[in-house]
Amino acid sequence: MRIASISKSLTMVAIAKLWEAGKLDLDIPVQHYVPEFPEKEYEGEKVSVTTRLLISHLSGIRHYEKDMKKVKEEKAYKALKMMKGTMESDQEKELKEKGGKSNEKNDFAKAKIEQDNEAKGRNSKPCKRKNDFEQGELYLKEKFENSIESLRLFKNDPLFFKPGSQFLYSTFGYTLLAAIVERASGYKYLDYMQKIFHDLDMLTTVQEENEPVIYNRARFYVYNKKRRLVNTPYVDNSYKWAGGGFLSTVGDLLKFGNAMLYGYQVGLFKNSNENLLPGYLKPETMLMIWTPVPNTEMSWDREGKYAMAWGVVEKKQTYGSCRKQRHYASHTGGAVGASSVLLVLPEELDAATINNKFPPRGIVVSIICNMQSVGLNSTALKIALEFDKDRSDMP
Repeated sequence: MRIASISKSLTMVAIAKLWEAGKLDLDIPVQHYVPEFPEKEYEGEKVSVTTRLLISHLSGIRHYEKDMKKVKEEKAYKALKMMKGTMESDQEKELKEKGGKSNEKNDFAKAKIEQDNEAKGRNSKPCKRKNDFEQGELYLKEKFENSIESLRLFKNDPLFFKPGSQFLYSTFGYTLLAAIVERASGYKYLDYMQKIFHDLDMLTTVQEENEPVIYNRARFYVYNKKRRLVNTPYVDNSYKWAGGGFLSTVGDLLKFGNAMLYGYQVGLFKNSNENLLPGYLKPETMLMIWTPVPNTEMSWDREGKYAMAWGVVEKKQTYGSCRKQRHYASHTGGAVGASSVLLVLPEELDAATINNKFPPRGIVVSIICNMQSVGLNSTALKIALEFDKDRSDMP
């Protein structure tokens, strides 16, 4: 099935291997590798787009929405709404603590907030932005021969934000990353990715092309306006292989998740078992990949942040015997006729618990379906936590 944006996590492995080999600098302007991508300005100031910023969606390159005004208004509205929500909860908490006569003040404060909101009316809301599935570019039927050719879709468009300043999820940013992989590796992007899939034993993972016969390829479905199940329209995803164009299976994605988890944990086990094989990526590389990046967002779990082609929720517990937030990494995907998630929940390890154990330690959950607009991350997390609980109950 289509794995959609989990393709970004696969592309990250290619970038990481090149970085580990010293063939790719994450922090120099992308024009060093891809001069076909024009130098950019933001509000009259010359700015630099780097590989690192592209990976974490901080480059300012647009997504499918082309209207900069709508995107900026929506982001400003969300930020204001979040800030007001925090202020209102603080106000209510303060009034509640005072109690007694302050109940009248509490009611007055609530009424005033409602009046303020009503007075601002609809003018405070942004222009309604189309969702991704209403954007024309998601349904492109044109075949692109390579990543460089795909750049023409967006390379001359202005940046929506100053690079590094704001998070703007962008699949087109990963199209540019594919071109960087080509130039840094000396191979065509798809050839380089196939080498990685071979190394990871992901033998059923391929780029989606419409002409070849791909055995067991699923059909793709969507509900129409009458809530009837219909086939999705024909699309060609060659413009976004790196960001959302691969086909895979649950089995291959589980292999991939376990390989990432092994690389993340193997350094902890080296002292107790020197015979362990190295991970496909080094522990320090995996730590970098799974470290949340400032100024980012994780749309499928508000508790987390975006890292490097993965969303990451960090371990957190504020009060004893209360809610405990587990550390996990995941990426979801949504495409025409497809929804997906890959989630990795590492086992909580320390020096005292690793004896006689071997990596990878944790739970990896993958769900893919041939239906669009299906939220899967919370389901995957519940499954992972249930399996983790079941294992922790074992003697």
